[in-house]
Amino acid sequence: MEFLTLNNGIQMPSLGLGVFQSSPEETVDAVAEALRLGYRHIDTAAAYFNETQVGEGIRHSGLARDEVFVETKVWVSDYGYDATRHAFDKASAKLGLDQIDLLILHQPAPLSWDVTLDAYRGLESLLAKGKVRAIGVSNFMADHLDALMQHASVVPAVNQIELHPYFQQREVQAKDAELGIVTQAWSPLGGITFYPGWGGDGRRSTLDARRPHHRSHRRSARQDPGPGHAALACGGGPPGHPEVRQAAAHRREPRRRRLPPHGRRGGRHRRLTPASGAAPTHVGSDRPPTASPFQKRKDLS
Repeated sequence: MEFLTLNNGIQMPSLGLGVFQSSPEETVDAVAEALRLGYRHIDTAAAYFNETQVGEGIRHSGLARDEVFVETKVWVSDYGYDATRHAFDKASAKLGLDQIDLLILHQPAPLSWDVTLDAYRGLESLLAKGKVRAIGVSNFMADHLDALMQHASVVPAVNQIELHPYFQQREVQAKDAELGIVTQAWSPLGGITFYPGWGGDGRRSTLDARRPHHRSHRRSARQDPGPGHAALACGGGPPGHPEVRQAAAHRREPRRRRLPPHGRRGGRHRRLTPASGAAPTHVGSDRPPTASPFQKRKDLS
Protein backbone atom coordinates (compact mmCIF):
# COMPACT_ATOMS: atom_id res chain seq x y z
CA MET A 1 0.00 0.00 0.00
CA GLU A 2 1.29 3.44 -0.94
CA PHE A 3 0.89 6.35 1.45
CA LEU A 4 0.54 10.10 1.12
CA THR A 5 1.98 12.42 3.74
CA LEU A 6 -0.47 15.12 4.77
CA ASN A 7 0.59 18.66 5.64
CA ASN A 8 0.73 17.82 9.35
CA GLY A 9 2.94 14.76 8.84
CA ILE A 10 0.17 12.15 9.12
CA GLN A 11 0.38 9.35 6.56
CA MET A 12 -2.79 8.42 4.69
CA PRO A 13 -3.20 5.34 2.46
CA SER A 14 -3.42 6.43 -1.17
CA LEU A 15 -6.33 4.09 -1.97
CA GLY A 16 -9.55 3.94 0.01
CA LEU A 17 -12.99 2.37 -0.06
CA GLY A 18 -15.90 4.84 -0.07
CA VAL A 19 -19.24 3.59 1.24
CA PHE A 20 -21.64 6.17 -0.19
CA GLN A 21 -24.91 4.44 -1.22
CA SER A 22 -23.86 1.30 0.65
CA SER A 23 -26.84 0.10 2.66
CA PRO A 24 -26.26 -0.66 6.35
CA GLU A 25 -26.98 -4.36 5.87
CA GLU A 26 -24.27 -4.64 3.18
CA THR A 27 -21.65 -2.32 4.65
CA VAL A 28 -20.31 -4.59 7.41
CA ASP A 29 -19.35 -7.38 5.00
CA ALA A 30 -18.10 -4.96 2.33
CA VAL A 31 -15.75 -3.20 4.76
CA ALA A 32 -14.48 -6.44 6.30
CA GLU A 33 -13.84 -7.94 2.85
CA ALA A 34 -12.11 -4.80 1.60
CA LEU A 35 -9.77 -4.87 4.59
CA ARG A 36 -9.12 -8.57 4.05
CA LEU A 37 -8.09 -7.81 0.47
CA GLY A 38 -5.65 -5.11 1.49
CA TYR A 39 -7.56 -1.84 1.73
CA ARG A 40 -6.45 0.23 4.72
CA HIS A 41 -8.57 3.37 4.28
CA ILE A 42 -12.35 3.51 4.75
CA ASP A 43 -14.28 6.70 3.94
CA THR A 44 -17.77 7.22 5.35
CA ALA A 45 -19.94 10.19 6.44
CA ALA A 46 -22.77 11.07 8.78
CA ALA A 47 -24.96 11.58 5.71
CA TYR A 48 -24.26 8.01 4.50
CA PHE A 49 -26.07 6.56 7.54
CA ASN A 50 -23.63 3.65 7.83
CA GLU A 51 -20.93 4.79 10.27
CA THR A 52 -22.05 2.16 12.79
CA GLN A 53 -21.67 -0.62 10.21
CA VAL A 54 -18.25 0.69 9.12
CA GLY A 55 -17.09 0.35 12.71
CA GLU A 56 -18.48 -3.18 12.88
CA GLY A 57 -16.74 -4.12 9.65
CA ILE A 58 -13.42 -2.84 10.98
CA ARG A 59 -13.81 -4.85 14.17
CA HIS A 60 -14.81 -7.96 12.20
CA SER A 61 -11.63 -7.64 10.13
CA GLY A 62 -9.48 -8.44 13.14
CA LEU A 63 -7.00 -5.69 12.23
CA ALA A 64 -5.45 -3.53 14.90
CA ARG A 65 -6.89 -0.02 15.15
CA ASP A 66 -3.67 1.62 13.93
CA GLU A 67 -3.75 -0.46 10.75
CA VAL A 68 -6.95 1.19 9.43
CA PHE A 69 -7.28 4.85 8.42
CA VAL A 70 -10.84 6.02 9.09
CA GLU A 71 -12.31 9.12 7.47
CA THR A 72 -15.77 10.58 8.01
CA LYS A 73 -17.60 13.83 7.35
CA VAL A 74 -19.70 16.34 9.27
CA TRP A 75 -23.02 17.14 7.59
CA VAL A 76 -24.23 20.76 7.24
CA SER A 77 -26.99 20.29 9.84
CA ASP A 78 -24.17 19.91 12.40
CA TYR A 79 -22.24 23.02 11.35
CA GLY A 80 -21.31 25.48 14.07
CA TYR A 81 -18.57 25.43 16.71
CA ASP A 82 -20.35 23.44 19.42
CA ALA A 83 -22.51 21.48 16.96
CA THR A 84 -19.47 20.27 15.03
CA ARG A 85 -17.70 19.16 18.19
CA HIS A 86 -20.86 17.27 19.11
CA ALA A 87 -20.88 15.77 15.61
CA PHE A 88 -17.51 14.22 16.45
CA ASP A 89 -19.01 12.68 19.59
CA LYS A 90 -21.82 11.14 17.52
CA ALA A 91 -19.49 9.86 14.82
CA SER A 92 -16.95 8.39 17.23
CA ALA A 93 -19.72 6.64 19.17
CA LYS A 94 -21.18 5.11 16.00
CA LEU A 95 -17.76 4.05 14.71
CA GLY A 96 -16.74 2.75 18.13
CA LEU A 97 -13.51 4.77 18.02
CA ASP A 98 -11.95 7.17 20.50
CA GLN A 99 -10.02 8.96 17.76
CA ILE A 100 -10.87 9.56 14.10
CA ASP A 101 -8.01 9.76 11.61
CA LEU A 102 -9.55 12.35 9.29
CA LEU A 103 -12.66 14.45 9.93
CA ILE A 104 -13.82 16.83 7.21
CA LEU A 105 -16.70 19.19 6.45
CA HIS A 106 -18.93 17.51 3.87
CA GLN A 107 -19.49 20.63 1.77
CA PRO A 108 -19.42 24.42 2.04
CA ALA A 109 -22.57 26.27 3.09
CA PRO A 110 -22.12 29.59 1.25
CA LEU A 111 -25.47 30.98 2.37
CA SER A 112 -24.44 30.34 5.99
CA TRP A 113 -20.74 31.05 5.62
CA ASP A 114 -20.27 32.21 9.22
CA VAL A 115 -21.64 28.86 10.38
CA THR A 116 -19.23 27.09 8.01
CA LEU A 117 -16.33 29.03 9.54
CA ASP A 118 -17.54 28.15 13.04
CA ALA A 119 -17.74 24.49 12.00
CA TYR A 120 -14.14 24.59 10.81
CA ARG A 121 -13.09 26.22 14.09
CA GLY A 122 -14.75 23.26 15.77
CA LEU A 123 -12.56 20.92 13.71
CA GLU A 124 -9.49 22.90 14.73
CA SER A 125 -10.48 22.50 18.38
CA LEU A 126 -10.87 18.74 17.96
CA LEU A 127 -7.45 18.55 16.30
CA ALA A 128 -5.83 20.52 19.13
CA LYS A 129 -7.34 18.14 21.69
CA GLY A 130 -6.14 15.04 19.82
CA LYS A 131 -9.66 13.83 19.08
CA VAL A 132 -8.79 13.70 15.37
CA ARG A 133 -5.44 13.24 13.65
CA ALA A 134 -6.19 15.47 10.67
CA ILE A 135 -8.97 17.78 9.46
CA GLY A 136 -10.14 18.89 6.05
CA VAL A 137 -12.97 19.86 3.75
CA SER A 138 -14.93 18.43 0.86
CA ASN A 139 -16.39 19.97 -2.30
CA PHE A 140 -14.69 23.32 -1.62
CA MET A 141 -13.97 25.35 -4.74
CA ALA A 142 -10.99 27.72 -5.01
CA ASP A 143 -12.99 30.73 -3.79
CA HIS A 144 -14.28 28.76 -0.81
CA LEU A 145 -10.70 27.90 0.14
CA ASP A 146 -9.57 31.52 -0.20
CA ALA A 147 -12.43 32.66 2.03
CA LEU A 148 -11.72 29.92 4.56
CA MET A 149 -8.02 30.74 4.81
CA GLN A 150 -8.79 34.34 5.72
CA HIS A 151 -9.96 33.00 9.09
CA ALA A 152 -8.53 29.51 9.61
CA SER A 153 -5.47 28.86 11.74
CA VAL A 154 -4.98 25.32 10.40
CA VAL A 155 -4.70 24.60 6.68
CA PRO A 156 -7.02 21.74 5.67
CA ALA A 157 -5.06 18.53 5.14
CA VAL A 158 -7.47 17.28 2.47
CA ASN A 159 -10.05 18.66 0.04
CA GLN A 160 -12.22 15.83 -1.29
CA ILE A 161 -13.76 16.74 -4.65
CA GLU A 162 -15.27 15.04 -7.66
CA LEU A 163 -12.23 14.19 -9.77
CA HIS A 164 -11.83 11.83 -12.70
CA PRO A 165 -10.62 11.99 -16.31
CA TYR A 166 -13.93 13.52 -17.46
CA PHE A 167 -13.88 16.27 -14.83
CA GLN A 168 -10.47 17.33 -13.56
CA GLN A 169 -11.16 20.63 -11.78
CA ARG A 170 -7.70 22.02 -12.52
CA GLU A 171 -8.43 25.32 -10.80
CA VAL A 172 -9.29 23.56 -7.55
CA GLN A 173 -6.33 21.21 -7.83
CA ALA A 174 -4.02 24.18 -8.39
CA LYS A 175 -5.42 26.00 -5.35
CA ASP A 176 -5.05 22.86 -3.23
CA ALA A 177 -1.43 22.50 -4.33
CA GLU A 178 -0.76 26.17 -3.63
CA LEU A 179 -2.02 25.78 -0.07
CA GLY A 180 -0.42 22.40 0.59
CA ILE A 181 -3.72 20.52 0.60
CA VAL A 182 -4.00 16.96 -0.71
CA THR A 183 -6.65 16.70 -3.41
CA GLN A 184 -8.72 13.60 -2.70
CA ALA A 185 -10.92 12.20 -5.47
CA TRP A 186 -14.45 10.97 -5.08
CA SER A 187 -15.99 9.04 -7.95
CA PRO A 188 -12.53 8.62 -9.53
CA LEU A 189 -13.91 6.36 -12.28
CA GLY A 190 -16.40 9.02 -13.37
CA GLY A 191 -19.32 6.72 -12.62
CA ILE A 192 -21.33 9.01 -10.35
CA THR A 193 -22.17 11.99 -12.49
CA PHE A 194 -25.65 12.95 -11.34
CA TYR A 195 -27.61 13.52 -8.16
CA PRO A 196 -31.30 13.07 -7.38
CA GLY A 197 -33.14 15.98 -8.95
CA TRP A 198 -30.13 17.16 -10.97
CA GLY A 199 -29.13 16.58 -14.57
CA GLY A 200 -32.50 15.98 -16.25
CA ASP A 201 -33.64 12.96 -18.23
CA GLY A 202 -30.43 12.79 -20.27
CA ARG A 203 -28.17 12.14 -17.31
CA ARG A 204 -26.03 9.02 -17.51
CA SER A 205 -22.91 7.44 -16.12
CA THR A 206 -19.78 8.29 -18.05
CA LEU A 207 -18.94 4.58 -18.02
CA ASP A 208 -22.04 3.67 -20.06
CA ALA A 209 -21.24 4.92 -23.53
CA ARG A 210 -18.10 7.04 -23.75
CA ARG A 211 -15.83 4.42 -25.26
CA PRO A 212 -13.45 4.97 -28.18
CA HIS A 213 -15.05 2.40 -30.47
CA HIS A 214 -18.44 0.89 -31.17
CA ARG A 215 -19.13 -2.19 -29.09
CA SER A 216 -18.84 -4.50 -32.09
CA HIS A 217 -15.39 -3.13 -33.01
CA ARG A 218 -13.82 -3.18 -29.57
CA ARG A 219 -10.77 -5.20 -28.82
CA SER A 220 -10.81 -7.55 -25.89
CA ALA A 221 -11.11 -6.14 -22.38
CA ARG A 222 -7.45 -7.04 -21.82
CA GLN A 223 -6.43 -4.94 -24.84
CA ASP A 224 -8.97 -2.15 -24.28
CA PRO A 225 -9.68 -1.83 -20.56
CA GLY A 226 -11.51 1.45 -21.02
CA PRO A 227 -12.00 4.51 -18.85
CA GLY A 228 -12.46 2.71 -15.56
CA HIS A 229 -8.98 1.21 -15.63
CA ALA A 230 -7.53 4.43 -17.04
CA ALA A 231 -8.71 6.34 -14.00
CA LEU A 232 -7.11 3.78 -11.70
CA ALA A 233 -3.80 3.83 -13.55
CA CYS A 234 -1.06 4.36 -10.99
CA GLY A 235 1.55 5.35 -13.53
CA GLY A 236 2.53 5.17 -17.16
CA GLY A 237 -0.80 6.38 -18.51
CA PRO A 238 -1.59 6.43 -22.22
CA PRO A 239 0.73 8.72 -24.20
CA GLY A 240 -0.74 12.11 -24.94
CA HIS A 241 -3.07 12.05 -21.94
CA PRO A 242 -1.01 13.07 -18.90
CA GLU A 243 -4.15 14.39 -17.21
CA VAL A 244 -5.28 10.84 -16.56
CA ARG A 245 -2.55 10.60 -13.96
CA GLN A 246 -3.83 13.65 -12.10
CA ALA A 247 -6.77 11.61 -10.92
CA ALA A 248 -4.28 9.34 -9.19
CA ALA A 249 -3.33 12.08 -6.72
CA HIS A 250 -5.58 10.23 -4.32
CA ARG A 251 -7.93 7.51 -5.48
CA ARG A 252 -11.04 6.29 -3.77
CA GLU A 253 -13.09 3.41 -5.09
CA PRO A 254 -16.48 4.43 -6.47
CA ARG A 255 -19.20 4.06 -3.87
CA ARG A 256 -20.47 0.58 -4.57
CA ARG A 257 -22.41 -1.89 -2.52
CA ARG A 258 -20.17 -4.74 -3.62
CA LEU A 259 -16.47 -4.94 -4.18
CA PRO A 260 -15.47 -4.87 -7.86
CA PRO A 261 -14.57 -8.25 -9.39
CA HIS A 262 -10.90 -7.33 -9.78
CA GLY A 263 -10.84 -6.57 -6.04
CA ARG A 264 -12.29 -9.96 -5.21
CA ARG A 265 -9.54 -11.59 -7.22
CA GLY A 266 -6.88 -10.18 -4.96
CA GLY A 267 -7.39 -6.47 -4.49
CA ARG A 268 -4.84 -5.37 -7.08
CA HIS A 269 -5.64 -2.76 -9.69
CA ARG A 270 -4.29 -3.29 -13.17
CA ARG A 271 -1.86 -0.64 -14.34
CA LEU A 272 -2.16 0.80 -17.80
CA THR A 273 0.86 0.84 -20.05
CA PRO A 274 1.09 2.82 -23.30
CA ALA A 275 0.26 -0.32 -25.27
CA SER A 276 -2.54 -1.64 -23.10
CA GLY A 277 -5.44 0.49 -24.26
CA ALA A 278 -6.80 3.78 -25.46
CA ALA A 279 -7.69 6.59 -23.07
CA PRO A 280 -11.34 7.55 -22.66
CA THR A 281 -12.71 10.22 -24.91
CA HIS A 282 -13.37 13.74 -23.59
CA VAL A 283 -10.40 13.45 -21.23
CA GLY A 284 -9.34 16.74 -19.76
CA SER A 285 -12.66 18.46 -19.15
CA ASP A 286 -13.05 21.02 -16.38
CA ARG A 287 -16.82 21.01 -16.80
CA PRO A 288 -18.89 18.43 -14.89
CA PRO A 289 -20.51 15.79 -17.12
CA THR A 290 -23.89 16.80 -15.70
CA ALA A 291 -25.10 19.47 -13.32
CA SER A 292 -23.78 19.19 -9.77
CA PRO A 293 -25.13 21.03 -6.75
CA PHE A 294 -21.57 21.60 -5.56
CA GLN A 295 -20.77 23.69 -8.64
CA LYS A 296 -23.38 26.38 -7.93
CA ARG A 297 -21.29 29.15 -6.41
CA LYS A 298 -22.56 31.75 -4.02
CA ASP A 299 -21.11 35.06 -2.89
CA LEU A 300 -18.97 34.37 0.17
CA SER A 301 -18.60 37.98 1.27
